[in-house]
Amino acid sequence: MLRKHLYRIRAMPYLLWTTLFTIVPLIFIIYYSFKVKDENFVFTLDNYKKFFTPTYVKIIFVSLKLSLISTFLCLILGFPAGLFLSRIKSEKRRNIFVLLFIMPLWTNFLLRTYSWMSIFRERGIINQMLINIGIIGSPIKFLNNNFAIIIGMIYNFLPFMVLPIYTALINIDKEYIECAKDLGARGKDLFLRIIFPLSFKGVISGCIMVFMPSVTTFIISDLLGGSQNMLVGNLIQREFLQARNWETGSSISLIMIFIIFASLILFKLFINKSESEFVEGFKIW
Repeated sequence: MLRKHLYRIRAMPYLLWTTLFTIVPLIFIIYYSFKVKDENFVFTLDNYKKFFTPTYVKIIFVSLKLSLISTFLCLILGFPAGLFLSRIKSEKRRNIFVLLFIMPLWTNFLLRTYSWMSIFRERGIINQMLINIGIIGSPIKFLNNNFAIIIGMIYNFLPFMVLPIYTALINIDKEYIECAKDLGARGKDLFLRIIFPLSFKGVISGCIMVFMPSVTTFIISDLLGGSQNMLVGNLIQREFLQARNWETGSSISLIMIFIIFASLILFKLFINKSESEFVEGFKIW
């Protein structure tokens, strides 16, 4: 009985933090999303109707497209990196490489994004190098487009893809791989039938951890994409801070929360289906 009370006491700071900084703000967002602007306790659904206008739908579509592209590219780059880290035999060397990989996360997110502005600008490092080599005669416009946004997303969120994949790979029982080799599995078959299925949870976790901040980011699109490239994060920021329209901003925020939760449920169902298939003899292709 005493242990049960001690457990509740230890959980109090977490419950207090969750209540003050998650539940209470969410209640305010729900309230404002159904409220008429400049009116108190007047119920309306007009704030949600605005979400389905062509302008807003286009912004949501572009946000989802860029987020999916950046998530896919992070997976393409992150899996080999995680595989490389997991195959370093020396634990000390492996920890050093992991530390070097996550070290950029210690710097401020805004500063990391600003650094790409100096790299991509017309007189930046890349343009100057290409001009000095003679490949181009005039600077290429790297900034203020979707390409710059995707590069910014990949740079900032790639560690969130690598670390879950690395964790999944490092925990694979080596006996599975040895048994597969003894049975003749090599190269592509070994990867597709053993390594990838066993690391699939890490892949899904990495995709979620990259997709969620990508679809709601506003700093990257604001600094690297320019004013002509607005994503849903910029839209929410504009409604809250510039237009002072908390009602519309809250409704968009709730819809994005719903989209993210729906994505998580789909990922969970996909994981469960893949696990059952693997138990029966998982085949990736």
